[in-house]
Amino acid sequence: SILLVSVFLVSCDPADFQRALDTLGESTVLSDADVSNGLKEALHNGVGAGVDYLSQTDGYYRSVYRIVMPDEAQQVIEKLKIIPGFDKVEEEIILRVNRAAELAASKAKPIFTKAIKQMTFRDVWDILMGEQNAATTYLHTNTYSDLYKEFQPVIVESLNQYGALDYWTQAVNKYNSLPFVKQVNPYLEDHITKMALVGLFDMIEQKEVGIRTDIK
Repeated sequence: SILLVSVFLVSCDPADFQRALDTLGESTVLSDADVSNGLKEALHNGVGAGVDYLSQTDGYYRSVYRIVMPDEAQQVIEKLKIIPGFDKVEEEIILRVNRAAELAASKAKPIFTKAIKQMTFRDVWDILMGEQNAATTYLHTNTYSDLYKEFQPVIVESLNQYGALDYWTQAVNKYNSLPFVKQVNPYLEDHITKMALVGLFDMIEQKEVGIRTDIK
């Protein structure tokens, strides 16, 4: 029932869920505000945990959300591996790229918080009655543009901080100087920003599915 779902969502704690079950016989009725606040708190906690995970050191780099190079970059990497000084180019650039994403992820929480606070009761109801990823879809629709705008400058700044852009530009320029190769573009910012957001929303979806699964 919506009552059980709402009570449980406030904390996502199985012990609290059991207590909610124990009170089924009581005449406890939740208002629309209770239902709305319960879901919003659950989303706030779940999203916050996901953001905290990805923004810690190795949150991207040593997880399933690890950002890899775009397909076009692979031809550069393969060619450069045989050139002295560039034998570890792939792992080096991937490390720096993921460090940039981890720093950018720390900027996501206020944007999500704003979107969650702005949910109407209609939004809440649609999420509760919707698909397994209904909340994630809502957040994606209402935050992606703002997140991209917030992430990209941080990505660029962080890439510069870790020397990734200079390192990659140097590698690409070296590749482009080789005979008989198709020239490639050294710019990585858009690819990294998009992949960082893919990982972020996938993490949020996993949190949402976990909440819904625990309720059943």
